[in-house]
Amino acid sequence: MKRLFLIFALIATPVFAVQPDEVLDDPALEARARDLSQELRCVVCRGENIDESNADIARDLRLLVRERLVEGDSNEEVLDFVVERYGEYVLMTPTTGGANKILWATGPALLLFALIMGGLYLRRRSQAGEGAGGLSDDEQARLDELLNK
Repeated sequence: MKRLFLIFALIATPVFAVQPDEVLDDPALEARARDLSQELRCVVCRGENIDESNADIARDLRLLVRERLVEGDSNEEVLDFVVERYGEYVLMTPTTGGANKILWATGPALLLFALIMGGLYLRRRSQAGEGAGGLSDDEQARLDELLNK
C-alpha cells in the first residue's frame, strides 16, 4: 500500500488553484492568462504565483488578469496595470531597472569583494611564512636546554 502511494506521489502533477468558473472560453486567451499568472506573485502567499495560490486575493488577481485580457490588453499592459496597483512585489522576477540595479549588482559585487579579500589574506599569509626564518643561535640553545631537562 505504501509503495502504491509513493508511486502516485511521484507521478502526480501539480494542482493549480484555478477554479473552473475562472477559465476563459477562448483557449488562446486562457493560455495567455496562465502564462501571466505564472509571472505574478500572490501578495499573501510568499513564493507562490497566483496560479498556484488558493488565497482570495490570488483569485481576484486571476480574475483581473482574465478581465484585462478579454478587454484586449497585451501581456505587457496587463502586467503594467497589476504592477501599478500592487507594486513591483507582485512580479515573480523583479525588473532590472531603476533602484533594482543596486540590488542586482550587490550580489556579484560582494562576491568579488570576498574573492579579493580572500586573495589578499592568502597572499599575506604566504609572505609571512617566507619571511620567518629559523631560530637564532641563542633561541635554539635555550630550546635545547629546555627540552633536555
